[in-house]
Amino acid sequence: MQAETNEIPPRQSASDEGKYVYCIIRSADKRDFGTIGIGGEKPVYTVHHKDLAAVVSDTPIRIYDPTRENVLAHEFVNETVMKDHTVIPMSFGTIFRTGDDIVELLKSTYRALEDVLQKMKDKIEFGLKVLWDRNRVIAHLEEQDEEIRRLKQEIEAGGQSSTYFARMQLGRLVEGALEEAANQYVLDIHESLKPVAVASRTNKPIGDRMILNGAYLVDRSHEEDFDRVVKQLSQKYEDVLSFKYTGPWPPYNFVNIKLRLERADA
Repeated sequence: MQAETNEIPPRQSASDEGKYVYCIIRSADKRDFGTIGIGGEKPVYTVHHKDLAAVVSDTPIRIYDPTRENVLAHEFVNETVMKDHTVIPMSFGTIFRTGDDIVELLKSTYRALEDVLQKMKDKIEFGLKVLWDRNRVIAHLEEQDEEIRRLKQEIEAGGQSSTYFARMQLGRLVEGALEEAANQYVLDIHESLKPVAVASRTNKPIGDRMILNGAYLVDRSHEEDFDRVVKQLSQKYEDVLSFKYTGPWPPYNFVNIKLRLERADA
């Protein structure tokens, strides 16, 4: 789900003060979340329109580099706010010139934001990365696949005289079997988590060992159920797969508000 706006605030000088926006929440009451803002410990507070509020901190208008420190600061504010609120997380580096500009955003996208907040009510995100031990998977395949086992034994028995064709054939069989095995592992994981997740999204795996880079949207009431199923899957495949489980997070992969801010030197 994606709510998007392309409003561009007026140009400003680099010395102007602006408002860094972390997320949108439903709240008619002003909130102060403490001095946890990006760019140093800045007070984090709310800017309101009706029952919607943007969670912001004051900042010079600048382009924030996505360094580890900056990204963690952005995420920490959202994680703090989500303890008590359903949040629509904003893209990293979203800055408005004034509080009035933020109010205009809330006004112009009020219905869309209200709809997203309703759909995301009491929803949280978990990340799940699954990596495999390729050598152990191949060993399992050799035990289970008669053709792979036969070709390997033939090549080992032939030594240096084993044919190039036999080695190529074995390589193709192993790669095909690995792809099928990876698909089956991922399918089983998705099917097992489906009853305890509202939605899922698969991102591109990172590196050769990763077979699943998934994000799961979970109702808070099913958090323990989701955690239980992940642990069961981890135990089921402990000899060949390792599970990297993170969260809860705001629903970054399921809601994304993108705003274009004109650079000061544009």
